[in-house]
Amino acid sequence: MSGIVQGRRCAAGFSLTELMIVVAIISILASIALPSYRNYVMRANRGDATQALLRIAAQQEKYYIQNNSYAGSLDAGGLNMPTTSEHGWYDLSITAGDVNSYTAQAVATSGQPQADDTACQTFSIDSQSRKLAFDSDGGSNDDTCWH
Repeated sequence: MSGIVQGRRCAAGFSLTELMIVVAIISILASIALPSYRNYVMRANRGDATQALLRIAAQQEKYYIQNNSYAGSLDAGGLNMPTTSEHGWYDLSITAGDVNSYTAQAVATSGQPQADDTACQTFSIDSQSRKLAFDSDGGSNDDTCWH
């Protein structure tokens, strides 16, 4: 006897068909998961606008107590606050400010990730604590955006 064993040799690795099936499954899962994740991130980033506006509202009340009037701007002559939100995703402004009232606004900054959030492009708050939000077409979307 020569000691040679005749038989099948075990193949190591995966076949091309098996690899293609795995790639197809991963592609399907990614096409489902990535848009959901992106929407979740946009919803979470809306907090950048709401927090900034609530900070402006608090500063406006403080300014009113000291000056018996609301500030008409965010700059040094007004509240001395930044004109962009903390993460830079929203441009901030006071669109109306006088002795009796104010309206502060946060608009998604062009070229930033939140510019793709068409459901909540603009947020605003006023001296009556009304929290408003508008989609990219100008339609009201308060409940969706502020929650």
